[in-house]
Amino acid sequence: MSERPTEAEIIERLEAGLQRMPKRQREIFLAIRLDDLSYAEIAERTGLSAEQVEQHFAQSMLALRDVLDGSPPVSWWQRILRRVAERQRR
Repeated sequence: MSERPTEAEIIERLEAGLQRMPKRQREIFLAIRLDDLSYAEIAERTGLSAEQVEQHFAQSMLALRDVLDGSPPVSWWQRILRRVAERQRR
């Protein structure tokens, strides 16, 4: 069983994950989490649709989840295959 990461390690992982994100994805994540902007507000400022903003945000959350888990980045199709395999095991 592995030890839980310290708060400093978590922050370090999050910072590294943010730095690895594409610029637009990082900006959208920070606008939502730090500036408390809505998808619509970000869409208006960036020229993207609200759906595109939502997709960028979802991708950033998945990337940060992988960074915190210590897992390598996983593509969307690999995540789907993993979920299908988990459901079949039930």
